[in-house]
Amino acid sequence: MRLSPDNWKLAILVGLVVSVLAAIALPPHVSFWIVGAMAALVAAAFVVNAYRRKYYGGLLVAPAIAVLFVMNIFPLLWSLGLSFFAYQSNQQSIRFIGLANYTKVLTNDIMAPANWGALVNTAMFVVLTVTAQMIVGFLLAMLFAKQFPLRKYLLILVLTPMMLSVVASGVFFSYYYDPTFGILSYVINAITGGQFILMDSKAGAVTGIVFADAWMWSPFVMLLVLAGLVSVPKYLYEAAAIDRVSKWRQFWTITFPYIRGLMMLALLFRTIEAFKLADLVILLTKGGNDTMTISYHLIRIANEQNKTSEGAAISYLMLFMVIVLTNLYLYIANRRSQGD
Repeated sequence: MRLSPDNWKLAILVGLVVSVLAAIALPPHVSFWIVGAMAALVAAAFVVNAYRRKYYGGLLVAPAIAVLFVMNIFPLLWSLGLSFFAYQSNQQSIRFIGLANYTKVLTNDIMAPANWGALVNTAMFVVLTVTAQMIVGFLLAMLFAKQFPLRKYLLILVLTPMMLSVVASGVFFSYYYDPTFGILSYVINAITGGQFILMDSKAGAVTGIVFADAWMWSPFVMLLVLAGLVSVPKYLYEAAAIDRVSKWRQFWTITFPYIRGLMMLALLFRTIEAFKLADLVILLTKGGNDTMTISYHLIRIANEQNKTSEGAAISYLMLFMVIVLTNLYLYIANRRSQGD
């Protein structure tokens, strides 16, 4: 490799080697700035290369790429590096231990049961919340695909939960489920004559969390499905009506092919988001009644217990599972498109 300011390949090689050696051999407060300097070196080599070769389009997007690197890529790579070290945020010592953190979170007699239990709960919430959102969102889309009085105002009302912050929704449902003055408890108490506490069992706690999450995000599914429904050409339905095709067959042969791709997209997005479910669990149960999710478990390990490296290892195991789910989705989508 020739030594020149625009040799980005050499800059990447030097940056990687120096960064790895600095992370292994130097204290964190020193290696941090060295890695940052290496990243700046690589960025400068790319900019000089683009300028000399007159890649002005690349120069125009360079500021956005720089912000993306600083805000996303660099923290991602830094946390990946931390997962191979023994490091706690409340201590200054750090040492390289390889895959020991990953082995610990998967096989340790103390940590592994909690991790696997939280992962099982997460899978349960993913199935229940996504199923509820897909069903409710689809039914709402079928409803709003038709014209009726006050449709515009009702649509705005239905979309309101999606616009609220998760904290606001969680606080609302904590009051809604409250056994003393909550609306749900008040109505059931009036019917049964006894006190009703939804969150006093795992089934009730899971139901409350699933209902709250579906209330918030079913409108998102509805919007995607509704976009597909309004794009179906009207003449197809008119031709089907002339041929006296049943409503059920019209749906499977005309409507469903238009909305299938959008429903798969909604399924992918909501599955990824449901896998990260933590905020509603914190606000409604704080992990009680066996509702601990892997994301909330990660927050407790990394922030409350200051086990930074172990938390990073769990986060990258989660990332790996999300990547597997995404690739499975893409594989199924490609198979279906090839079958068509």
